[in-house]
Amino acid sequence: MSQSTPWFAVRQALTKKQVTTLTLLSFFLPILLWSLVSYVPFLWHPKVEIVEPGSITWLQPGMMVDKAVFNEQQRLATEQQSALPQGTGANPIYLPAPHEVAIAFYSAFTTEPTRSSEQWLHESLWHSIQIIFWGFTLSSLIGVPLGVLCGTYVAISKLQEPFIEFFRYLPAPAFGALAVAILGIHDGPKIAIIFIGTFFQQVLIIANTTRKLDVALLEAALTLGAKKFQLLFRVVIPGILPDLFRDQRILLGWAWTYLIVAELIGTSSGITWFITQQARYKNFDNVYAAIIMIGIIGVVTDILLAKLGKRLFPWEKEQVKA
Repeated sequence: MSQSTPWFAVRQALTKKQVTTLTLLSFFLPILLWSLVSYVPFLWHPKVEIVEPGSITWLQPGMMVDKAVFNEQQRLATEQQSALPQGTGANPIYLPAPHEVAIAFYSAFTTEPTRSSEQWLHESLWHSIQIIFWGFTLSSLIGVPLGVLCGTYVAISKLQEPFIEFFRYLPAPAFGALAVAILGIHDGPKIAIIFIGTFFQQVLIIANTTRKLDVALLEAALTLGAKKFQLLFRVVIPGILPDLFRDQRILLGWAWTYLIVAELIGTSSGITWFITQQARYKNFDNVYAAIIMIGIIGVVTDILLAKLGKRLFPWEKEQVKA
């Protein structure tokens, strides 16, 4: 019978049951805090939702006011010996309760948008996924080979990396106006922003990954008479493939980060447009639903890529996360 690993063991693999428990807790604890703040009145309810305005003419049922303002109106009504306003504690409109977000999440896929300018959530998501795909694919087609070359050949590294190091500090959104001027107002600027945001980081990360390849492998190949291209295609690339695949998983997450900024440029479409529109009409339950959907897509994608990596590279041992 196998013994369970201590919960706080230093750099030791936990049992599958322990990993499952911690994974569930990582989601349960934030939801628990959100629920407590939403449903327990004395924790944090800085607003008051008016139930009965009493003698205060400017108050209306359903209106939300600051608790300090409500208390002041109650004090004034008491001094004037008039009807007191009545209300219940409430959170700001930008923090809906979990059940409201759950309803909005379901309704976003089942209920037709009420305004002609709005899109279905799945339509917005699909458009954003296409932007991510093209931006990250173009970045990878150039960035991955260049990163491998920089990590393999010192001359190419010294030629390319100084400029790339300089360029990676420039914020990708700063090129938004230039991208619109060159590519128009459609999806081209969005793809360009994702390309710029991921390409330069991609080259440097993959170059660093390539440099970590065991030098003994290169020396052995050279001793056996390997030529330059043989060294690259038969030793370097096969040797870094598991780490290269892992780097791409991480960089794909960065592409989603740049998407939110990229979709503020150009045409009115995509998940960012959906979020902006819902926030404009104060439908913050839909805003949270869209944000959660992005997180779900990201997590599911990463899990699928991780499983694919295990199948492609079964010899690669999974490292214990610190």
